[in-house]
Amino acid sequence: MFAVTVIFDIHAGRMEDFLPLMLTNARASRDTEPGCQQFDVCREGDRIFLYEIYDDRAAFDAHLATDHFLSFDAAVADMVAEKRLETYASVMR
Repeated sequence: MFAVTVIFDIHAGRMEDFLPLMLTNARASRDTEPGCQQFDVCREGDRIFLYEIYDDRAAFDAHLATDHFLSFDAAVADMVAEKRLETYASVMR
């Protein structure tokens, strides 16, 4: 398994626009991508934390090429003050 964490710091006053787009992207990822095993969206104030599990790196790369991700990424670009992504090649359970 392959894990991805992302932290989004959202510009003040933009969370109401950002959050529905984020939730739609997460739902589409879970529902339509066979390699996406988990996609959790956590919120604290103007910060969003994502925890995603994919079968492998190739499944994550496929996620990045989906229409729903590309549309989400373009739509939220001006809402995001900062974005930090980390990947983990091993998930131990």
